[in-house]
Amino acid sequence: MKPRYLTKSRYKLAKECAHKLFYTSKKDYYNSKLNDEFLLALAEGGYQVGELAKHYYSGGINVETLDFEEALNQTTQLLEKDNVVIYEAAFLSDNLFIRADIIIKSGNNLHLIEVKAKSFDTTSDSFFSTKDGSIKSDWSPYLHDVAFQKHVISQSYPQFNILSYLLLADKSSLTSVDGLNQLFLITKVNDRIQVQVTKNITHEILGDRILCKINVDEAVEQIWNSPTPNGTFQEEIKLFATKYYRDERIGPFIDAYCGKCEFKGLENIPEGMKSGFHECWNSAGFTNEQLAFPLIFELWNSRKKAEFIATRKFYLKDLVRADLEPKKPKKETLPYLSIIDRQILQIQKVRDNDTTHFIDIEGLLNEMKSWEYPLHFIDFETTAVAIPFNKGRRPYEQIAFQYSHHVMLDNGDVDHVGEWINIERGIFPNFDFIRALKKELENDHGSIFRYAAHENTILNVIHKQLKDSNESDKDLLCDFIESITHSSFTNANKWKGGRDMIDLRELVLRYYYNPLTKGSNSIKYVLPAIISSSDFIKNKYSEPIYGRDIKSKNFNEHIWITYTKQGSVINPYKTLPLIHEGIDNELLDEFIIDDATGIADGGAAMIAYAKMQFSQMTNQERENIVNALKRYCELDTMAMVMIVEAWQNWCK
Repeated sequence: MKPRYLTKSRYKLAKECAHKLFYTSKKDYYNSKLNDEFLLALAEGGYQVGELAKHYYSGGINVETLDFEEALNQTTQLLEKDNVVIYEAAFLSDNLFIRADIIIKSGNNLHLIEVKAKSFDTTSDSFFSTKDGSIKSDWSPYLHDVAFQKHVISQSYPQFNILSYLLLADKSSLTSVDGLNQLFLITKVNDRIQVQVTKNITHEILGDRILCKINVDEAVEQIWNSPTPNGTFQEEIKLFATKYYRDERIGPFIDAYCGKCEFKGLENIPEGMKSGFHECWNSAGFTNEQLAFPLIFELWNSRKKAEFIATRKFYLKDLVRADLEPKKPKKETLPYLSIIDRQILQIQKVRDNDTTHFIDIEGLLNEMKSWEYPLHFIDFETTAVAIPFNKGRRPYEQIAFQYSHHVMLDNGDVDHVGEWINIERGIFPNFDFIRALKKELENDHGSIFRYAAHENTILNVIHKQLKDSNESDKDLLCDFIESITHSSFTNANKWKGGRDMIDLRELVLRYYYNPLTKGSNSIKYVLPAIISSSDFIKNKYSEPIYGRDIKSKNFNEHIWITYTKQGSVINPYKTLPLIHEGIDNELLDEFIIDDATGIADGGAAMIAYAKMQFSQMTNQERENIVNALKRYCELDTMAMVMIVEAWQNWCK
């Protein structure tokens, strides 16, 4: 039996919610988080960044053993040297155990280097708020990680002077070599994730450094000296370690973060599995029957959930307009649903047990008057990798590797007219991507639809990349981008194109609400909700017309609308082939969330692209992934078509 040590990953989990320590790693508790370590490694890029970091601090000794005692003994022996570099050094103090990414010993100084696949711009970024000097929330987990490690090492070896650092991907740097990313492939050997180095690494092959080492001792001191909900920093760690060692609960804590608890599950989970969320709330006095009512976690676009819980307002039905109004309400009348109007609508539907949808027909009709046919519907799949593919590129630059394109004529005819995907390894695809898109959209002046801000953001990024490039047609491509987008606030140039894309999500927010979405505006939830409410869509797409009467690149006589035995519509996304065998596409989508919109819609595709780029696979495996990706992206644009068709039908 493994000793129950509080490791840095357990400490991080406890900082999210101390009660999670009791549920983690127990097979009888449902856990909705992605637990495939191989796919996690591909998505986060941490293993590759870690391997690159080792080559920046070469000549080190790797403590490979997984045995706790053996790892500790090896580390102790190595630290007897005057000067040494150690990878995965092990440290133990009481019930606290860590493995440090890189330790550099120089005389009496120990340099603790924590490697993170997170970006940092050395020309502008800071860990601290300019307002009050506190640690920024997005950096807090990373800095607490280092603070925990430094604490354990200082307790284990008080004789050393410990300096702590984060090693991060520097977004202000440019790669000076081609093929850097392809030096490091992710493999799985005996169920362990490893990085396969494809060449003998030299300084010339690595080129200029793209990782930056930032001293974080000031932030660590602030964390050590700041109070926590459980006393001092040291007292909190002792509490976490003691409770975890004894396998005892801490809490319960009922707060806003419960809404995203990965241990939440009661319906549609494997038989015999327990729900940690329900156990927490049960111990706070709530029955499972009470928890079946819509909780305040479902309220769309609200930052007041912690405040609601503090005032013992746990259910949507408990809220009134005064709860939602800001301290200084704006006096404005909008010709569409405001944020608070939409929240009130959601609350009222719950209170009245009303499952019918709301649609502002007049508002939608006014919008439709400005649409020019043929209508174009586009969707992009993108990624951003820590270690760039090519010379002259920055860490975490956006890469557009796929799009889908549907067209609707003024007579209602619909066709899937175009798609593009890049599967070549180590290729920067963005300029070929935009050339292909231009060919498909430049032949008429029809309105172009996207869902959310993502496509506009990506085209702004490509616009800047083109401006900085030597591409012979860059001016033509930039002109095209400007014609179908508007400039983002980060772009120095300002424009608004004559065919600026129409954001279908924004139209959903303004004119349509369906209680079946439970407050979500992701297309993955809006589509099945609209289908369930639209007899027109159900009747049309219950027949095998898709890929027969409607042209399709990837489907043949496909039926989009199918039903459960109970008569409920099955979400069309649930009928697609899995991109990754054995793992639901929706789980992968929810693993990666767009910070700007809060929408999780591209995780499955992003991880698939990473898998094709950074792991070994057979031609058949690659073909299966490509085919699944094409269908996945095609449904994204077909979903937009169905939404518009349903609205058009209701507006008649």
